[in-house]
Amino acid sequence: MTTSTPSVPAPRRVRLTAISMMLAASLIGTGSFAQAREADALAILESMTDYVGSQTSLEFSFDSSIEVITPELEKIQFTNSGGALLNRPDKLRAHRVGGYADVELVFDGRTVSMLGKSRNVYAQFDGPESVDTLIEALRSGQGVALPGADLLLTNAYEVLTNGILEAKHIGRGVIDGVECEHLAFRNRDTDWQLWVEVGERPIPRKLVITSKTLNSAPQYTLQVKDWKTDVTPAADAFAFTPPQDAQRLEAHELVDLDELPPDAAPGDNP
Repeated sequence: MTTSTPSVPAPRRVRLTAISMMLAASLIGTGSFAQAREADALAILESMTDYVGSQTSLEFSFDSSIEVITPELEKIQFTNSGGALLNRPDKLRAHRVGGYADVELVFDGRTVSMLGKSRNVYAQFDGPESVDTLIEALRSGQGVALPGADLLLTNAYEVLTNGILEAKHIGRGVIDGVECEHLAFRNRDTDWQLWVEVGERPIPRKLVITSKTLNSAPQYTLQVKDWKTDVTPAADAFAFTPPQDAQRLEAHELVDLDELPPDAAPGDNP
């Protein structure tokens, strides 16, 4: 004898699906499960910062984008690519090129040199004692934006967790074909997401920073590629020779070396 399974009318199926999704969302956000997810997120973040901070030398390339909100509330994205070579504790070479800036920074352990290739200008100043201190200094000014550079600090976990209000381990995702742990964090002014490679090499693969204080929530995105560790830099890897016809400026005169065009509204981006 053939029996038939009662079918659920389409509107009811829709309601059941919606209810199931609401229940799942409520379970994810409450109780011990939420606490476990927060602990997982912080543990994964710490494993990433410990791994990166322990590397004596590393090299990587990246793509980045930054969004600007125009006075007409139109969201415009500007894109860049670049790379960096780091040899701890006190040597760094980094470059970034986009539609509005072509910038190189070299720190040889004694002197910091910055070259604006598109303007053919450069500046030099005495460097600090380490790359960590240099990143802190550049964050305060000098015409070069370094969102995401905190990931390279030897004390990155302390810096990144300062001000965190909420942490979540979302699950897993895939970046450039590589399986990653997907983490989400909330601060007072920003939300940020981090994708960390699964396995023995927990490196950062992608970072997204979302501003919560600016209209339309513009974002900064950094995607890391071609990550290498135990790199042996060439003898002249951190040597700097300015172009023969380049104009030397004082460090405070290095402006318009950012990722944005000079007329972009400075208050409307993350």
